This record gives sequence, C-alpha cells and structure tokens, in this order.
Amino acid sequence: MVFKKFLYLSSAIIVLASTTSLTTVKKTKPVSYPKYLEYNIPYLQKNFVAFKQALAVKESQGKYTVVNSLGYLGKYQFGRTTLERLDIYNTKEFLRNPELQEKAFIALCKVNKWILRNDIEQSVGKTINGIVITESGILAAAHLSGAGNVKNFLRSNGTNCFSDAYGTTIKSYLKKFAGYDLSIIEADQNAKA
Repeated sequence: MVFKKFLYLSSAIIVLASTTSLTTVKKTKPVSYPKYLEYNIPYLQKNFVAFKQALAVKESQGKYTVVNSLGYLGKYQFGRTTLERLDIYNTKEFLRNPELQEKAFIALCKVNKWILRNDIEQSVGKTINGIVITESGILAAAHLSGAGNVKNFLRSNGTNCFSDAYGTTIKSYLKKFAGYDLSIIEADQNAKA
C-alpha cells in the first residue's frame, strides 16, 4: 500500500516537471530604486546622544541595573569613588534611577572635559600610534581609565598606555569613540549629577 502511494506520488511529480518549462524574462524597463532620504535619527549621527549610547553599549550593553565583577555600576559602569565625586552616595538608588545615571554621565563628561581641556587643545588632530586623536576619543578614554591616565598617554606620545582589568586599552577607546561632536558638553570643574 505504501509502495503504491510512493509510485503514484513519484509519477505525479514527473508529469508535473515535464509539463513546466523555464523561460527567461527580458528586462524592458530599468529597475528603479527608492529615493535616498536623510532621516534625522540620532544614533546615525555622530553627536552626543550617539556617543553616550555607543559608550553605554560597550560598557553594559546599555543596561541600567548591571554591576560587573569589579563592582562598577549601571549603564555607564561608574566606580564608587567617581560617583562620590559627583555627590552620589547611595549605589542602590543609583542603580534604580536611570535619570540619575544619565545626569551622572553628563556631569562626568563635563568634569573630564575641564580636567583635560589643555590636553584636548594640544592633542586633537594629532596622530598617536596610528590613531587620530579626537575630543570624543579623549573623553571616552577618560571614562575608561580616568583623566590622569589619558594625560599620561597623550603626554608620553602613546608610550604610557593604561589597560583596565579586562584588558581594554586607552588606545582602543580613542579609536572606537573618535569623531563624535561633543561641543554640547561644556567643561565644568564642579559639575554634579
């Protein structure tokens, strides 16, 4: 019985295949493509919003409640001493408060821009170890390693290169986060969240 069904199905496929033929369709009309439109999507632009989002993805996959194995906290992976510098002392509240984390990130960028203002002025546009130095790269590297380590790197022409406990280097942040427009961030020694 099964064999008869198999024969019947096989013969039906053969008949169907022999009655169909392939033909080539000639192009008579050119293919038109959609018109390019420039959308104002923040993450496609190289602005501060895109910068902080790219950094957050690198630091914590953009998750506000993450605490890594070294105790760094939140979307931007702040250390406790950095939070204290910004007058944030309750880490549990910090992890539950996305708005506070965003304010802290902006404040830290302002502080780092103030600390590194001379180095930004002197180094932007230079090439060190094959990396074109930009303001956004400098501020990202400061977020990774602290402003002092970035100063050491820039002033040693790349000889003193910090890497964190996971092996991430200042050079990698200078390169990965280069070219963002951070002119919206004003240097402020006393910025707080």
